[in-house]
Amino acid sequence: MAKYTYKAVDTSGKLISGQIEAANEADLESRISNMDLDLIRYKSEKKPLLSWRLNKVDNKELITFNYQLEQLLSAGVPLVDALQDLRESTTHAAFKDIIAGLIENIGTGKTFSQSLALYPKIFSPVYISMVQVGEGSGQLVKVLKDSTEMLRWQFELRTKAKRMAVYPSFVIVVVTLMILFLMTYLVPKLIPFIKLAGQEIAWHTQLLQNTSDFFIHYWYILLILPFGIVTLFFLATKYSKGLRYKWDGLKLKLWLIGPISYKIKMARFCNYFALMYASGITVLNAIVMGKQVINNLVLENALERAHDQISEGESISLSFANTGLFPALVVRMLRVGENTGAMSEALLNVSYFYDKEVNEAIDSIEPAIMPTITIFLGLIFAWIAISVFNPIYEAVVNLPVL
Repeated sequence: MAKYTYKAVDTSGKLISGQIEAANEADLESRISNMDLDLIRYKSEKKPLLSWRLNKVDNKELITFNYQLEQLLSAGVPLVDALQDLRESTTHAAFKDIIAGLIENIGTGKTFSQSLALYPKIFSPVYISMVQVGEGSGQLVKVLKDSTEMLRWQFELRTKAKRMAVYPSFVIVVVTLMILFLMTYLVPKLIPFIKLAGQEIAWHTQLLQNTSDFFIHYWYILLILPFGIVTLFFLATKYSKGLRYKWDGLKLKLWLIGPISYKIKMARFCNYFALMYASGITVLNAIVMGKQVINNLVLENALERAHDQISEGESISLSFANTGLFPALVVRMLRVGENTGAMSEALLNVSYFYDKEVNEAIDSIEPAIMPTITIFLGLIFAWIAISVFNPIYEAVVNLPVL
């Protein structure tokens, strides 16, 4: 929560100033109003360095909160009392403040979902919409139970994705350090032997020397350049929708990583879509919110086209098939769900299938990467060996016989 310095007036017109913590400007106005004050002006205090990290609420905390709240409500405990119990039991300082804010906003007449919406960085729009539907239908406990499963599944999926990225990242770092060592330490010690031999330097040997000199004299460029390229590319894709669209399309086709990323997004969409549909959210609204969990402009554009076709009266399965981006399994299960009325169960089966395929694909990454890295390192060592030892060998062979 952010800290604000404010000035307000009370009912008698007296000027009041002070500091208060609030989730955002709307929450600040609500808290000031609850104190029977009229807000005049306010200023957000600067956050200390790394405060964003200290105030971050991780997925484990959200899963625990959701599960315990569902258990308390199913036992007949009123919502506010249940939130008060959770506030007292949590050890996360930032989340304790958030729960306190939820209690305070519910006390002012807001619904639970409206209170959750004041913390968009903590609670996702999909989660808030499901809670809103649960409040309206009187099935909040069921929605919270489904949401717990959704959050737990999402946490496991993210863990798998991170595990997939750890090994390649580690290998890339090790290979980079090895190349730096070869070019800045080993090669400079071997080059003088070549010059002492008095042989004509071949083009590949000269290239090796030039590369080594570049590493030695311009090492700072090699350190800054990757970060600069990544930063510029990030800014370009952030502010250029066309470039981001092309990049998102390329990410789905990248060797080894692309198919896994595609399956993860399909599993995530099907899982969220199934839970939202089961909670009572309409198909069209579920598609709109499903765009927020896919995080890929190419697939989001496909969902928009499917949304438009469904709103014009086309069937769900045919609309998804017409986009050309959703696999036959998803389309087939959508058709089964339409015919049987068991849409959520059909899509959960798709999610389970892709989840299993993602696990198998992640397990196969290491065997696929190791040969590639081995070949790459072998080529570098071969280049160095030929460039260094071949001139020395030729010099020895051409020595005059006494």
